[in-house]
Amino acid sequence: MKALFFSLLKKQFTRYAFVGGLSFLVDFACLYALTEYLGIHYLISASLSFCLGLTANYLLCLAWVFDFRRMPNPWHEFMVFSAIGLTALLLNNLLLWLLTEYAGIHYLLSKIAATAAILFFNFSLRRWLLFSPPRAATLKTTP
Repeated sequence: MKALFFSLLKKQFTRYAFVGGLSFLVDFACLYALTEYLGIHYLISASLSFCLGLTANYLLCLAWVFDFRRMPNPWHEFMVFSAIGLTALLLNNLLLWLLTEYAGIHYLLSKIAATAAILFFNFSLRRWLLFSPPRAATLKTTP
């Protein structure tokens, strides 16, 4: 039973990392375009581009990563997904700012480091809150 659970978890994390990579490309490309071509400050660009990446991530997670949906209402589910994303955005922007302003790292390299740091946070919370059956449903009860 444990082997099956860890196999499923590994499969979901691998897919989540792939989907996260695609979402990151959306986020990163928009960050670059908004900052370099439109002249928007990198932290504002990071927030706008993060929202686009978040939407891509949500849709891809539903289509390919997670088999179980805990919430029957897709609107509520997206709101929780987005709340986790908003927390990740705040962490992302904090890391982006610290790495760029205080460590002197280019904002695009800072973005890569911040995204990598937040990957496990996002996966863990989203899987636990949205895309896994309640723990009682996954355990066999013995009389």
